[in-house]
Amino acid sequence: MSSTYFYADEEIYNLLRPYVAKWFKEKYTTFTPPQRAAIPLIKQNYNVLVSSPTGSGKTLAAFLGILDSLFELGDNNELEDKVYAVYISPLRALNNDMQRNLLEPLNELKQINPRLPDIRVGIRTSDTTPYEKQKMLKKPPHILITTPESFGISITSPKFSQKLTDVKWVIVDEIHELANSKRGAYLSAMLELFRSLLAKKEFVRIGLSATVSPLEEVAQFLVGKGREYRIVDARFVKPIDIKVISPVKDLVHSSESEVDKGIYKTILNEVKKHRTTLIFTNTRHATERVAYKLRKLAENEKVFDVDAIEAHHSSLSRDVRLDVEDKLKKGILKVVVSSTSLELGIDIGYIDLVVLLSSPKSVSRLLQRIGRAGHHIRSISKGRVIVVDRDDLVECSVLAKLARDRKIDNIHIPKNPLDVLSQIIVSASLISPIDREELYNILKRSYNFSDLNESEYSLVLRYLSGDFFGVELKNVYAKIRLKEEKIIYPKKGSRLIFYTNSGTIPDEAMISVVTENNRYVGNLEEEFVEILSPGDIFVLSGRTYEFIGSKGSKVIVKEAIGQRPTVPSWFSEMLPLAYESALEVGKFRREIAEMIKKGVTHTEIIQNISKQYEIDKHSSMSIYTYILEQYLFTNGKVPSDNLILIEIYDDEEGIRNYIFHALYGRRALDALSRAFAYVLSEELNTDVKVSVTDNGFVLSVKRDISLDYDIKNLFEKVNPDNVYEIVTNAIMRTEMLKRRFRHCAERSFMILRKYKGRETNLERRELNSEILLKAVREIENFPVIKETIREILEDHMDIMRAKEILRKVADHEITVDVFGPTSIPSPFSHSIILKGHSDVVLAEDRRELMKKLHDRVIEFLRQKGVNIELEYTSV
Repeated sequence: MSSTYFYADEEIYNLLRPYVAKWFKEKYTTFTPPQRAAIPLIKQNYNVLVSSPTGSGKTLAAFLGILDSLFELGDNNELEDKVYAVYISPLRALNNDMQRNLLEPLNELKQINPRLPDIRVGIRTSDTTPYEKQKMLKKPPHILITTPESFGISITSPKFSQKLTDVKWVIVDEIHELANSKRGAYLSAMLELFRSLLAKKEFVRIGLSATVSPLEEVAQFLVGKGREYRIVDARFVKPIDIKVISPVKDLVHSSESEVDKGIYKTILNEVKKHRTTLIFTNTRHATERVAYKLRKLAENEKVFDVDAIEAHHSSLSRDVRLDVEDKLKKGILKVVVSSTSLELGIDIGYIDLVVLLSSPKSVSRLLQRIGRAGHHIRSISKGRVIVVDRDDLVECSVLAKLARDRKIDNIHIPKNPLDVLSQIIVSASLISPIDREELYNILKRSYNFSDLNESEYSLVLRYLSGDFFGVELKNVYAKIRLKEEKIIYPKKGSRLIFYTNSGTIPDEAMISVVTENNRYVGNLEEEFVEILSPGDIFVLSGRTYEFIGSKGSKVIVKEAIGQRPTVPSWFSEMLPLAYESALEVGKFRREIAEMIKKGVTHTEIIQNISKQYEIDKHSSMSIYTYILEQYLFTNGKVPSDNLILIEIYDDEEGIRNYIFHALYGRRALDALSRAFAYVLSEELNTDVKVSVTDNGFVLSVKRDISLDYDIKNLFEKVNPDNVYEIVTNAIMRTEMLKRRFRHCAERSFMILRKYKGRETNLERRELNSEILLKAVREIENFPVIKETIREILEDHMDIMRAKEILRKVADHEITVDVFGPTSIPSPFSHSIILKGHSDVVLAEDRRELMKKLHDRVIEFLRQKGVNIELEYTSV
């Protein structure tokens, strides 16, 4: 990738019409780095990916050259009633912002030059009324603002699609947010259909992205196969100020109330020093809790108005979210607490500080969140990361260093999603009947489908044309007709089905929870239900329940009084740690362990941590003593990027816990843990309970039946060649497969969310999904099942990284070691073991449990002859 060239201001002014240059000089005085690089490239009709932080002028970088070209057409009386530019973004809120942001310069330019033609800007989304759509047909906007789904419908619309044939520019905003999902695959393929079946010539593709990596791959996603592109890399033009803060000096022995008090004292101190603070948590539940506590604190201490604190997350109604955004823009609010809903570039006005509560789990997300502060290219993006325990402290310190060093984790782009392919094939047939070979070649120009093989394509065609592989499927009908096995035609009714059911975002159901005798207990989110396995214990309404199974939209449970939860209620909301970041955490552990082994003094190691990671002395001491305790406890076996430690811990309940300390992030570990649990279950002929975190996983079995088992044997049984098949077998009877199958079936038009324009009952769809799953489960290569498995293994989990880890073990690049059996868990295992405790006991008691486990470690070390007090005194 060639380095980005930044043009001088005068060079750019010379490319613009005089009145456009005059307006820009008066309003902005100078161009920002992304504008200096992108505007000339867009004027020269290059495909461009622009990656830069929030507030760096990306939007104007994309639009200034386009507006200038439209004015040129107007000056020459060549501006026609048709769409010239299409702006596509993942959020409707961004679309409303964009319309405002375009109308403002258009009005200001009109004041400078009253003879300018009217450049029309219009929004077309699911909120657009039939009346407004009709108006667009008569007088189409020159710039169309839309979403991926509405763009897909627009190009299949017989009348409106004809207004799009001369489109010259397509802008994809927040492209990083689209690229890593099926919405991105949908858009990528739709752009290829648009180019080949509607557009008269190649159009310029412009991608706008926050800090993302690798830029080459995102650019290829934007332009498709065989097209040239330029990359504007302005990811690090804004100065950043990141500090990791521990709320207390001792993260182990401080009580929960002391830690809690420390967290809110830190937040309050920071809020007082700044005008507007945006606080990010990692779950919706935490967002509400933090907003509530801050309101109480503000009320008690009378530091600022309680009404100046608001929460913002996806579970709130659209009106509430818009109200919060509006108050932010007007500068009314002092604090807003959010989960992920304010990460994207919605215009929220001036923020001068971002606070993150706990790890954001990836460097790109850390930079994106902190980038919301200092909404101007020359202002500093200031962020404070408050940690909650020692694992969090290690992780956040590493992520902050990676952010300063500009090392960003890689995006995951889904490949060959067959449910999306079903929609694309139907939409292509609606544009015009098409030869199957021609469509196949068009699809392969999309980055997401560039390696789609002929056999998978044929399977989907076969399914869509009503051949259900010899099985009769009730209420499932053909969506296309294959004339002479060659030309694809739409079936009657397919257009309405596509218009009312296309898109990739699934309806998330609320699932009723009932006991075996049908007593109603409460509701669970579908996202949580899909991670449950029979025997799992969870908390609902303050009581513990054991998951037995599900039927349709009901979950069946029995009470499990006194049992420890295996799955905390917030777990499904938690973001997984990025693989690259997890490796860096492992590398950091290894470096400290090597220094201890070499006899480097405590003082030197602590100073080294403080200096390299820019954290205070107390935080450095916390990290060092944490790793030192693990080193001493396990005789130097500190799990890292190249050491997997299997710790055998026998608890007081007669359970043998195989704790796999493996620092590779939850997505890869989810796949590995299921493969190992499946094999272990078959080997011992018993149920195996699984618990997964970002730092490792636990396989739990009854101690008396596993005494003689060599746990390292699992690495012989599971290898890079068979892990895909083993994990596939492991998920076939799970809730996850059941739930994800419904989503894939809906995307494949097998189950319709809307029928004849009317919403279908979600409970009915759940039951239909179960019936269909039973019918097609055993059919080899049935595309909807194939896609469900692919989605789980490749998008939800990370089977490719799991393969890579197993290959490195086989090649001795990663060592596997065993420690134990022991009746006392090692320091690194405490947070893994206590994962479920945060639901069943009060946070105070959980911290007390952590403290007791730590005290047992210290006592164990004393008995080994380690003078831990002497060690700590010298620290």
